[in-house]
Order: sequence, then structure tokens, then C-alpha cells
Amino acid sequence: MSKLFKRTKILATVGPSVFGAEKVEEMIMAGANGCRLNCSHGTNEERDEQIAWIRAAAEKKGRSVAILQDLQGPKIRLGILKDNHLDLVRGDELVLEADPNFEHDGGMTVPVQYNLAEKVRVGERLSMFDGKVKTEVIEIVSETAIRVSVLNDGFIMSKKGLNLPDTDFGGDILTPKDLEDIEYGAGQDYDYVALSFVQSASDIEKLKQLLLSFGSTAKVIAKIETKKAIETDEGLEAIVKAADGIMVARGDMAVEAGAEVVPIVQRKLIAMCRAHSKLCIVATQMLSSMVDSPEPTRAEVSDVATAVVQGADVVMLSDETANGKYPIEAVKAMKKVILYTQNHSRIAPMSNLPEGKNVAYNAISFAAARLAEKIEADVIVCQTASGTTATMMAAQRPNVPIVSVTPDRRVANQLALIYGNSAFVRPYSEEFGFDLAVELKKTGYLQTEEGRKDLLAVIASGDKNVMGTDTIRVRKV
Repeated sequence: MSKLFKRTKILATVGPSVFGAEKVEEMIMAGANGCRLNCSHGTNEERDEQIAWIRAAAEKKGRSVAILQDLQGPKIRLGILKDNHLDLVRGDELVLEADPNFEHDGGMTVPVQYNLAEKVRVGERLSMFDGKVKTEVIEIVSETAIRVSVLNDGFIMSKKGLNLPDTDFGGDILTPKDLEDIEYGAGQDYDYVALSFVQSASDIEKLKQLLLSFGSTAKVIAKIETKKAIETDEGLEAIVKAADGIMVARGDMAVEAGAEVVPIVQRKLIAMCRAHSKLCIVATQMLSSMVDSPEPTRAEVSDVATAVVQGADVVMLSDETANGKYPIEAVKAMKKVILYTQNHSRIAPMSNLPEGKNVAYNAISFAAARLAEKIEADVIVCQTASGTTATMMAAQRPNVPIVSVTPDRRVANQLALIYGNSAFVRPYSEEFGFDLAVELKKTGYLQTEEGRKDLLAVIASGDKNVMGTDTIRVRKV
């Protein structure tokens, strides 16, 4: 079983290319463990439909599937340009006007969807259209407009994004749209909420308080994509500690901080997340060529394999499944790379114990993972109420499948994105982990090693009232 059990998970974005119950089900069966709903596009009515499709497919196939709400954040975009296009040459001066009543007439004053005059300073850099046009702020023209100097030839188009790597938004990263989406999402079936353009740990705490006030049990993912977030290791680690998980949002990070920093930050973040038992998602352009091609490039295959070897919990597909011509093929290609990589390149064990508040429980998880590998157990079964036992176990990146059992459907869905976990919902009892192992052996889901009659399982569990593992048992099934 272990060779066919995909330990690194796949998060796939739902969009026009997989818009429909059958397509969503096909994507999940191809290997998607979670679905990302991007608040930058679509309507709440469409997302209601998408959530219903995902849950119906998961129930039909007997799987736990996570749903992630991705907030737009202060994704600053241009407004509507006349003819949807404006050519620029080096030395041009462009005025960015945030007045909602302003309409572009084809000239060098263009609309922008965010009032930059309140945030930017003269001398700061401003990039447009994914970094294709670079500019520098030279004047604050009015309360709603700034003037920039164009530094290279190029062109811009309607609604293309802007990046401001030098600008401090001072914690003001939740836009009115985000607040509306958070309030709406709290009443929907979301397992995770991803916060865009995080700059500090306080941004995470603010979102957690908002979710709590709306009664949401969703966990918070911090998207790491700003220069400020990665300025110091201390600040970055504080964000990791405050969040429930991290998304390495490599697209905007490359524009904001430089493409050369992305591989190092990715490696650093995966290590930090493992050390603190936090979820880590590697995202953006992983199989980008598959938007238009049925096969990935060798560089893209290497990129996915690198994330797997480094120990990421999740690799993500965005445009590939949202708007691409080959969404199902992209999921299958990613799964194929994951399986081959994990079966031929072992993830190195951590050099020290995971950190965090529950030191004793971390130590027991470490011992359980090593025990399972030492005795060549077929499976690690985690009995968990909150998901903490399974998450701590996954941080060890054992070379053994983890089967988690919980009485809470929300917890099971959240565990769908945790490394190596396959989560099931069963009523709580003292032996519900062992009972599940018996059940899964009978159905053929769990199989013994060749030449062995009994399934060898390490049962890791915690008391219902504690966070983490406090008991290890070795059982034959």
C-alpha cells in the first residue's frame, strides 16, 4: 500500500475548466485532496455551487476533502483601460488615479482600484502586469492620485495587478471585499481561509479573531508573498507560529522580492513548518505549461519533485486546473511525480524534535514515528479529536502511511491536506483507531507487508481533553 499511498497532497483550484459536479468529482478521483476557491474571481452564488459539488463528490467516494477559501487581500489592480491596452516607453510619466468616477480616455492618467496616495512614498518601487513594467513613485499628486516614472518599455492592460515591494501597508491588508468574504465564508463549509499579502504575525491574529467572532472553525493559512514578510527569519518564524499553515506564494514573491530569493525562502519555510508542526503549501506555476499543453516540462517536474523531497505537505495547482485546457491531466501528472519521487527519494528525518507548546507530545510523536519505521509497521493509526496528534505525527514525515480517525468531520477535512494522512470520521470510543484498522483491512484499503499474515499497526492517541499524543501501542490486526 505504501508505494501507492500519496503522502504529499494536491490542492487544486476550482474554476471555469472544472465548473460542474462531474468535473469536480473527476478532479478529486484523479488525485486532488483539497479544492481552492479563489475569491479574486467569481461570485458567492458560484462558490455555493462549487462547495456543494465538492462535498457531494467527497461523500460519494467516501473521502475527506479540504476546501480552502483564498481571500483576495490588497491585490491592487488597474481599472478599465480604453481599448484594454496602453503602450509605455521608458521615461513616460503615468498618473494612477483612484477616483471611482474616473474613466480612462486613452491618455497617461489611468484608473487604479486602490488609493495608493494614502500608502506610498516618493522613491518607492511599483511594478505592473506581473513585473513586466517597472516604475518608481515620483510624486503624490493628490489625495487619490500618484505619479510614477516608467523604467522600461512595455504595455499594460485592464485589471492587471500591481506590486509594491517597498510599501508598508501598516497592517491594513484586509480590504472591504475581504471582510465581506470572511463574513460570508464563516457561514459556509470552509476548512481553511488563506490570507493574502501577510506582512506580520499580527495580520494572522486579526483574521483569527474575526473568524472567531463569526463562529468559524476554519484554520488560517498565511500566504507568504511580500518582501516585508521575509525580511528577517525572526519575523518569518513569528508568522509561521501564529498561523495554522503557510502558503509559499511564489508568483507575487518573485515580483516583490526577486525571483532568486524564492527557492531559498521555500526551503526555509518548509523547514520552519515541519519544526512547528504546521501545514506547508507550495504554490504557483508548478505545472504552468499544462495550461496549454497536455504534458509538463522537465523543469516543472523537477520543481514538483523538489517540493516533495523538501517535505512540503501540499503542492498546488492554480491556473492549470482553474483555466487550463488539461485540468484533469495536470492533477494526474502531479500525482505521478509525487508517487515516483516519494518511492525513490526518502525525505531526510528532522535533526531535532519539533518545537512548540506541547514539547512532551511532540517527543512522543517523534518516538512513535521512529518506532513504526523500526518495526516496519504497515500503518500508523492516529486517534485524534482536534487533529493535533495527526499533525504532530505528520511533522516527522514518516515513511509509513498515516490513517487518522476523528469524530469531527471538520477535523477530517482539514487533515486531508496534512502530509501522509488519510482521515476517516467515526464515533469516538477508546478503541476506534484499532476498530478502524480492522475495518480497513477487511475492505482491502490497508494491506500487510508481503509474507506477513497480520497487519502491524502503531496506534498513537491522545486523551479527548489534551492536545497531542500521549499514548503509543503496537497492535496486530
